[in-house]
Amino acid sequence: MTASEAQQMNVSAEDRMRADFYNFLGLLLSAPPDQMLLDQVSGLTGDETDLGQAIQAMARVAKVTKPAAAEREFNALFIGLGRGELLPYASFYLTGFLNEKPLAQLRNDMAMRGITRARNVFEPEDNIASLMEMMAGMIVGRFGAAASLEDQRAFWNKHIGPWAMHFYSDLEGAENSVLYASIGTAGRVFMEIEREAFRMTAA
Repeated sequence: MTASEAQQMNVSAEDRMRADFYNFLGLLLSAPPDQMLLDQVSGLTGDETDLGQAIQAMARVAKVTKPAAAEREFNALFIGLGRGELLPYASFYLTGFLNEKPLAQLRNDMAMRGITRARNVFEPEDNIASLMEMMAGMIVGRFGAAASLEDQRAFWNKHIGPWAMHFYSDLEGAENSVLYASIGTAGRVFMEIEREAFRMTAA
């Protein structure tokens, strides 16, 4: 067993679930879902909590969504002719421009944590999908030691908290959103839970 695998074994079940949901959001926001992923989403169940209800709604929409429709929706939202309906980058949400100071700050923090961009990814690192994946990796120790709660909170407060809820709300209400409206709701509710949990642990 490698040191990284040993670290991941020590992660609590609750933190593993958090990391799984961050990974799940990152996967859905990085590329259009294929039939296998749509089937996985449609098989999800939730409880009576706000997040559980959002997950159930996402499952219902995924059940009636075909891959071609999901791809059209993804392209309209995030790619478009010239640009999509939404620009899912921290720099844009925080400054109104792409490739600004928030991206430079994120790159510094990534370097400090030994996080590198995948070779086949050419988008700026401050896109929402990458940030969700980074957070998941920090929680379970994919980049070395699992991040302490204090380190998770610092990263979240700096790079995710200031804009992610706004982005997910925009995704909920976007003109081209159907499947992604339900993903937006789940993402927004999850970010609210994370914000409150970090606030309580800080206190």
